[in-house]
Amino acid sequence: MKPTGKVWFVGAGPGDSELLTLKAQRLLKEAGAVLYAGSLVSQEALAWCPEDCVLQDSKGMDLEEINHWLFTQVSNHKTVVRLQTGDPSLYGALVEMANPLIDSGVEIGMVPGVSSAFASAAAAQESLTLPEVTQTVILTRVAGRTPMPEGESLVELAKHHCTLCLFLSITLLKKVVKELLEAGWSPEATIVVVQKASWPDEEKVFRAPLNQIEATCFDAGVRSQAMIIASPTVDARHQPDLKKSKLYDRSFGHQFRPSK
Repeated sequence: MKPTGKVWFVGAGPGDSELLTLKAQRLLKEAGAVLYAGSLVSQEALAWCPEDCVLQDSKGMDLEEINHWLFTQVSNHKTVVRLQTGDPSLYGALVEMANPLIDSGVEIGMVPGVSSAFASAAAAQESLTLPEVTQTVILTRVAGRTPMPEGESLVELAKHHCTLCLFLSITLLKKVVKELLEAGWSPEATIVVVQKASWPDEEKVFRAPLNQIEATCFDAGVRSQAMIIASPTVDARHQPDLKKSKLYDRSFGHQFRPSK
């Protein structure tokens, strides 16, 4: 018999439970079962769940076990939540979890979450874009066990000299430094590394020149859950000749405000 429940893939955000969306909170309150990524999702996020909610940590499960659990629970509950870190559409294995459900006639839904890229920028108090500096942000990772598609190596992407937010790459920081230098980045360019962005009492922000960032992170014991930001916008507030946005320029008129 076709399950009548619905599986929601919900972004838990970067860590701070207050960064869950209102819709995510509502679905957790309604959920009969929640499968959460225990190694990455804050336990505080689960406080929204009902007392009788079936909770399952997925950190020790393989894909087949996850798919079986979701199908079993959606056969018994109206609302089932797969709660995963950040946003479900970024590095979350969404397709391989959703397809078997869809093929079995299960309805699915998605709720976006705050990405750790944006939480890291907030933690470092940096803007990822600036007028006449860069208007482009690349969300990517360095090739490790998962190879990069052709044309998407860090060297190739870094040659654009725009903002790079590097996920899942902190253990490959030596490679990151090497490839940024190969792409023409200055050894003195400031790199930002944010560990556990937004996690209360655990967030740490590190800044160092490109040729020193590896040693800085090694000495601090940063080995996981860290975002690397390389951008010409870093430390912009210390740049006296920074161009200002046209949006609030007195001479720039638009439909809501005439030019002066």
